[in-house]
Amino acid sequence: MHGSDPGRMKNRRFAARLGFAIAGLRLVFLREKSFRTQCAAAAAAALVTLALRPDPLWSALVALSVGLVLALELVNSALEYLLDHLHPDHAREIGAAKDAAAAAVLLASLAAAAVGALMLLATLGRG
Repeated sequence: MHGSDPGRMKNRRFAARLGFAIAGLRLVFLREKSFRTQCAAAAAAALVTLALRPDPLWSALVALSVGLVLALELVNSALEYLLDHLHPDHAREIGAAKDAAAAAVLLASLAAAAVGALMLLATLGRG
């Protein structure tokens, strides 16, 4: 990817750091079906929110929820890549770490779904 220099991001211009971040997004998008699925769900949530035009607070909650889920998917993928590289063989504690990271994504996804459902109830109930 970008070499093994541990300080490759330190003291770089913003454009270079942004490029690394975009490369990470692209990498995870291409490698991980779950991230692509979450991106599709995020797009659907955005379209529904735009169509319903809820109060700004609901829009903000949906955006934050979507952002949290996608960010956790990225962190989960990063952790899996690192653990698989450092310890390619199956190990109980490595599996536990991966499961815990996946559980974080699940909880955020459930919370995002709850925000979406509550937004629908609040928005459709006011009409």
